[in-house]
Amino acid sequence: MNFDMDAAVVAPFRMQPGLRRLAPGAVHLTPLRPGSRHQREKLAVLSAFASQAMVCAPGFDARPGLHRVCEQAAQEHPTAFAWDGQCARSVTLGVAVEGHRIHETGAGAFGLGDEISRCLRGLAPEWRLAGLLALAFSQDLAVVEADTGSVPWMAVALPSHWDPAQKVGRHFNEIHAPVAEPQLLLAAGERLMKLVCGAESYERFVWNVTGHPRLHAHPDRVDPLRWPQVERTPFATQAWWRTERQTFLPLPERGQAVFTIEVDVQPLGTAISTPSHARALQEAVSTMSPAVREYRGLTPIRDALLHWLDQRQEANTGCCNLGPGSGAEPRAEQSLAG
Repeated sequence: MNFDMDAAVVAPFRMQPGLRRLAPGAVHLTPLRPGSRHQREKLAVLSAFASQAMVCAPGFDARPGLHRVCEQAAQEHPTAFAWDGQCARSVTLGVAVEGHRIHETGAGAFGLGDEISRCLRGLAPEWRLAGLLALAFSQDLAVVEADTGSVPWMAVALPSHWDPAQKVGRHFNEIHAPVAEPQLLLAAGERLMKLVCGAESYERFVWNVTGHPRLHAHPDRVDPLRWPQVERTPFATQAWWRTERQTFLPLPERGQAVFTIEVDVQPLGTAISTPSHARALQEAVSTMSPAVREYRGLTPIRDALLHWLDQRQEANTGCCNLGPGSGAEPRAEQSLAG
């Protein structure tokens, strides 16, 4: 994935926008390998819970934003995706969407071969292009508007413990009001919306340590107790590193931007693999206020996490054996029902 650890994990920790300009040549979108973890989880969500993932404010037209994403996808990844202004074709998946029509353009590369087209046919016609983009790329998508300061449209199959239906159509400040210590975010809200809807592209990074191993973390389908086994199970065996790389693809002529969200989840021991990364994370967690730790679900495991990070720094890189959670264990590949 495209997460920048050095830029994202800093101390003292503050809840702040953390925007930076997208570097020349950097991409917004990441094509998915057929049958990949992201694609399988998204396929499950869009097949069973599409109405929760795909939400729109009344009367909003998302087509300009979707067409802009198609244009960007074809520009960044011409061997994986094609767009002629009318028809979007995933070369990798062998499926195209033209208007509301679905065309199978090649043999499917995993399962029975028709999983993608069957999923898209199950969506409301106006959501099929968004569905194709969701299954062709790892990013979830949303549209933000500068004038209203709102997020009127979302196609988010892999939310991080939030419900898209509770956020769509609301003002930036309303969306972020529940965040712990939101002062920096709220103070910058109006300026931020105008900035990301301007002529330049921006990115930012978000991270957390979580007890939830799946990419899909809609609050209706995760244990509300973030660390249900913290007293009975060694910390490192239940700790996961959840990250987001977010970018803003601007549509300045409309005063909008498409907000992309690329989620990844790895075992903590795999992600925090060097003493320098362990030190940076330890300093960030140590400087979180109690309110921020509570909001991020870290209060029950703060001491265990800091102790583990101490061990990580003391270990001799390359020959350490921290036992479970050291990164040797396989990535969890649970289904949504698991």
